[in-house]
Amino acid sequence: MKEGGGRLQYQEKAREVVEQVSRVILGKKREVEEALLVFLAGGHILLEDIPGVGKTTMALAFSKAMRLEYKRVQFTPDVMPSDLTGFSIYRREEEKFVYQPGSVFCNLLLADEINRTSPKTQSALLEVMEERRCTVEGITRQVPDPFLVIATQNPLGSVGTQYLPEAQMDRFMVTMTLGYPDFDSELFMAMSVGRADRLDQVQPVLECRELLVLQELIHTVAMKEEVYRYILQLVTATRNHPYLERGASPRATIALVKMAKAYAWLSGREYVTPGDVRVQFPYVAAHRILLNGAARMEHRTRQQILTEIAEQVRRPAMGE
Repeated sequence: MKEGGGRLQYQEKAREVVEQVSRVILGKKREVEEALLVFLAGGHILLEDIPGVGKTTMALAFSKAMRLEYKRVQFTPDVMPSDLTGFSIYRREEEKFVYQPGSVFCNLLLADEINRTSPKTQSALLEVMEERRCTVEGITRQVPDPFLVIATQNPLGSVGTQYLPEAQMDRFMVTMTLGYPDFDSELFMAMSVGRADRLDQVQPVLECRELLVLQELIHTVAMKEEVYRYILQLVTATRNHPYLERGASPRATIALVKMAKAYAWLSGREYVTPGDVRVQFPYVAAHRILLNGAARMEHRTRQQILTEIAEQVRRPAMGE
């Protein structure tokens, strides 16, 4: 009873985080929920979006609702790896070099416009995301736990942008977009100009350490072998599709397991259904596939192809 009661209490807190963030990110409750699922699964998010749709505001709202130490880096071509990982400076009064921590030493990092900086700096961030530590001048230091990244990139073709290498894209658990708000939400924003900052309405719901407990609870969600096989069949189908030059990696399989469990847990269930997997599949796979020439000539999109795959792969015959 105690364990079940604690589980329900944490689920209520997680849902309240969604409600708090949705107070400032209007009309995007599904996207806010998806971002929280990534945090519960211990992953990182890549937002492929145009400027001005609330990416920074969303990161700030999450940091406030979960009491996370928050930092933001605006990436430009002159941002150096040491700006992220830190560096040592000589202090004359102490007669020694003193290490100055970089931006990655926080709980939630907003890496804004990551595709505007150099590949060397991109690699430094992606290494920390994967290893949860960085090495500076021969000394390895752990970043705080939890460590979460929301990275944004402008649409390709914008001035000063360049592709993230495929191997680095694969480090993100999910890619998503906020997009434009609906008419009523944007009207409310317009009418709220000059009033109190909506971020002031966000109330802390979780402690930072409680998020670690939630991340552990995700692993207690049960998954039958049939569902594991369904996940692998979906991922494998991306590797054999006639319109894809490259399919999703094994890292996608692991990410889809984690995201399906997180989705089931937040939905109040102790087991994963094929429907949970189906919902999370596009978020996990979209940035991990590469269209071939035929797909580009026929103007096929990644989302269209992933929808076809999800429809073609037979779901296990079990309850949803």
